[in-house]
Amino acid sequence: MNRTSAFIVVATMTLASRHLAPPVSLTTLPIALLMVATMATTVPAAQLMKRWGRRPGFILGAFSGITGAGVCAAALLDNQFTLLCTGALVLGVVNGFATYYRFAAAEAVKDVEHRSKAISLVMAGGLIGALLGSYLSTHFVDWIPDHPFAGSFICIAAVQVVVLITLSFVSLPKPPVSPSAQSGRSLRELARQPYLLIAVIGAVTSWGLMSLLMHATPLAMARLQYSFAATTQVIMWHALGMYAPSFVTGHLIARFGEWRMMIAGFSLIAAAAAVNLGGNSYTHFLCGLTLLGFGWNFLFVSSTSLLTKTYSPGEGAKVQSANDFSIFAVMVISAVCVGPLEDLTGWDGLNGIALVFLCVSLASCVLLYLKAVRQEAVTR
Repeated sequence: MNRTSAFIVVATMTLASRHLAPPVSLTTLPIALLMVATMATTVPAAQLMKRWGRRPGFILGAFSGITGAGVCAAALLDNQFTLLCTGALVLGVVNGFATYYRFAAAEAVKDVEHRSKAISLVMAGGLIGALLGSYLSTHFVDWIPDHPFAGSFICIAAVQVVVLITLSFVSLPKPPVSPSAQSGRSLRELARQPYLLIAVIGAVTSWGLMSLLMHATPLAMARLQYSFAATTQVIMWHALGMYAPSFVTGHLIARFGEWRMMIAGFSLIAAAAAVNLGGNSYTHFLCGLTLLGFGWNFLFVSSTSLLTKTYSPGEGAKVQSANDFSIFAVMVISAVCVGPLEDLTGWDGLNGIALVFLCVSLASCVLLYLKAVRQEAVTR
C-alpha cells in the first residue's frame, strides 16, 4: 500500500504544483522537499526501530502519511503553494520509514541465501501498488470539482489509513543488535570494503537516475500536449517494470550472483535512455520508462542483496541508514534539478545527462570489483 501512495505522489505532485502556477524553477520544489524529509528521516528512523522495533516505526510513518496528504489536499483546495510544500515535507517522512520494509523482510529470514528472495518479494508488492495507484490516480484526480489533484491526496490519506490498520495485526522482529555497543566496526571501517561501496553506488545510481527521468516524464509529456491519462499509463508501466520482475529477481540473483545482475541493471537503464533519445512518441515514452523500471529493479534489488552481506547483524542499522541516506540525498538533488533541467535542456538533454552519470557509476563499480577480486586472490 505504501507503493500505491508513492505511485499517486509521482503521478500527481509535480503536476499539482504546476497547477498552482509557481515560477518554473519552483515547479518541482514540493517533490524535492518530500525527498529532503525522506533523507532526513532515514537515520533517526533506523535508530528508532533499532530501539523500539520495526512496527512502531512503520506506524509512525503511516501517521505522517495521513497528516501530510491531508495538508496537501487542503493546499490544493485553498490554492496555496506554500502549504503544498509544507504537506510534501510531512508526507516525505513516511518514505523514510517505509524504505526499511525490505530490510525487515531480510531480517525475518534465517537463511542468508534466501534473503535476496525475501527482499525481491517485498519489492514485488509494488506491482499491486502500480495497478492500484494508476486506477486511483486517474479516477480521483478530478474528484473535487474545480480543484484538480485534491482528491488524489485525499486518496493517499485513505491508503495510509489502510496501512495503519494492517500494521495493527502484524508482528515484526526487532532489528538484530550486537552483544556490545563496541563490538561492531565503525562506518569508516565498513566503507573500506569494495563490495559495500559497489552496493551503495549501485543503489544510489538506480534511484538517482530513475528519480530524474521519472519525475521529468509528467513535465515532458505535458509540454508535448499528452493527456494526464496518457501520462498516468506511462508511469503505471514504468512502475510495473520496477516491481513485476521482483517475482524472479531473487531467483536470478541466486543463480547468477549480485554482480552479474547489477551489470544487467546498468545495461537496461542505458537502453532506456537510448529509447528515450530515439523519439517523443507515446510508444517511446512507454517503452523507455518500462525499460527504466526493469533496470532499476535489477540494479537496486541486487545492490540491496549485496549490501546485506557486508555487515554483521549488529552493524545493520548504521549501514542501512547510511545507504538510504545516500540514496535520498541523490534523489533530493535530482528532484531539485529536474524542473530547471527539463526546462533548459528538454527531455533529450536530461537523458544525455543520465547516460553520462550512468557511465561514471558503472566505471566506478568495475574498478571496485576488480579491486575486490584482487583482494580475494591475495587472501586465498
